[in-house]
Amino acid sequence: METTVPLTLFNSLTRRAEPFLPVHEGEARVYTCGPTVYNYPHIGNMRAYVFADVLGRTLSFKGYRLTHVINITDVGHLTDDADAGEDKMERMAAAQKQSIWDIAEHYKQAYWADVRALGIRQPAQWTVATDYVPQMIAFAEGIAARHCYELDSGLYFDVSTVADYGRLARAQTEEGEGRIEAVEGKRNAADFAIWRKTPPGETRQMEWDSPWGKGAPGWHLECSVMSGAVLGFPFDIHTGGIDHREIHHPNEIAQNQAHCCTNGLDEPANSGAKIWMHNNFLVERSGKMSKSSGEFLRLQLLIDKGYHPLAYRLLCLQAHYRSELEFSWEGLGAALTRLKRLVMAVAKLSQPSTKKQRAEPTELALNRLWFEKSVSSDLNTPEALAALEDVLAGLQPNDVKLDVVREYDAVLGLDLLNLTRADLRLRPTSATISEAEIEGTLAARKGARAAKDFARSDALRDELAAQGVEVMDGDPLGWEWKL
Repeated sequence: METTVPLTLFNSLTRRAEPFLPVHEGEARVYTCGPTVYNYPHIGNMRAYVFADVLGRTLSFKGYRLTHVINITDVGHLTDDADAGEDKMERMAAAQKQSIWDIAEHYKQAYWADVRALGIRQPAQWTVATDYVPQMIAFAEGIAARHCYELDSGLYFDVSTVADYGRLARAQTEEGEGRIEAVEGKRNAADFAIWRKTPPGETRQMEWDSPWGKGAPGWHLECSVMSGAVLGFPFDIHTGGIDHREIHHPNEIAQNQAHCCTNGLDEPANSGAKIWMHNNFLVERSGKMSKSSGEFLRLQLLIDKGYHPLAYRLLCLQAHYRSELEFSWEGLGAALTRLKRLVMAVAKLSQPSTKKQRAEPTELALNRLWFEKSVSSDLNTPEALAALEDVLAGLQPNDVKLDVVREYDAVLGLDLLNLTRADLRLRPTSATISEAEIEGTLAARKGARAAKDFARSDALRDELAAQGVEVMDGDPLGWEWKL
C-alpha cells in the first residue's frame, strides 16, 4: 500500500520523537546490539529483537530499502556490563570445560532458533565480533594518540577527550557510578578499556597480538567497528535494550566521535547514528529473569509448557516498546487466547461468508490510515493490533480483508496467513497422554452425552483431568480441550 503518514521515532539521544529523515535517500540503515553467546537468551533479551524486528518491518512497510545488521558478541563482553570482571565467554568455557569456540557456536545456534521461532526476519547481515578483530585493532590505533592511554591492564579511552560524554545516559547516579570498574591509574572514573591485555602468566582461548600486547578487544569497541564497517558513519538508527543506554552506548558514541573527528552531540549524527532507540525492560516478579538464578525464563521453557512462541511475540506487541512489560503466565495465556482468536478469524476468510458482506471503501481507507498512523507514531503496536481486529470484525468482503491482513501482518509478524489451530496446540513436555488418546476419549464422551449417559460423560471428563487435560465445554473459541 502507498504510505502517506510521516514516520516519527523517539530518539533517546535528544529525548524527543523526531521525523525519520534518512542519511541516504530511500534507504534505512539500522544496527542492533546482538547477544553475547555465552548462555541461552532469556525472554527479556528477546524482547529487544522483537522490537528491532518491528522497526525493520515498519521501515520496509514505509518503502525504505532496509539494511539491518545484528552483531554476535563472542569475545570481550565482561561479566559486568560496566566493563569489569571476567570475559563472559572465557568464564563459561572454563565452567563447562569446553572450547570457547564450541560455546559460542552452541549458544549462537540457540539464539538463532529463538529468532526463527519468534518470526523475526533475518537481517541483511550478522556480524560476528571475532571476524572483525583486525579492523578493531586498526580503529584503536587510529584514535589512540588523541583519545587513549595505556595501563598495565590495557588501552583505555579517556572520556574527557570528547564533548558531551554520557549525554545519552538518563542520569549518572551514585549507583550507576558504582558500576564503573575501579582500575588503578585511570584518569576518569568513566574511562573504559578498548583493548584488554592478557594478564602476565595467563593464556586466554581468544587472544590476539596488538600494539599493546596480547589480549582481546573491549565490548564497546566491537560495536563501533562493526556498525561503521558495514553501515558507514553516520548511519540511521542504532537499537538496543534500555540497559545499554547508560554505559555501553555512551561508550560507543565516544569512540565514534573520536574515530569520525566529530564535535559535540547537539548534532545527533556526530554520535555515529542519527537516532538511538531503546526498548524497556520485561519485568518478571519471581526473579527468574536473571541468568544467574540457574533456571531462568527461556523461550524454550514457554514452548515446553505448551505456549506457542508467537503468543510471546503478541504479548510484546500488546505493550509499547518504550513501556515496561510485566510477564506472567496468566498474561501469556491471555495473549495465546487472543492469538487463537486472530488465527480463527483469518482462517474464516478463505471460507464462504455466512453473512451479508458489503464493500465500504471509506471505512477501509480510514482503517488503513489508522493502522499506518499507529505504526508511524513511534511503532504504536497496541493501536495497530486494534486496527487489525477492527478489520476482521468489519463487513468487507473476505478477499478484501485477506489483503489487508497480509499488509498489516507484514509489520506485526504474527504469521496469521499460515498459522493453524493445530500449530497453536503445543504439547507440554510434561504431558504423557497423546492427542489421539485425547480425541478418542472426547469422541466417546460426546457419544455418552448424546445418549444422555451423564455419569459416563463425567467419568471420562475426570479421566482426562487426571492426565492434565482440561475439557473446555462451552468455550466460545471452540478449542474443546487444552493440556
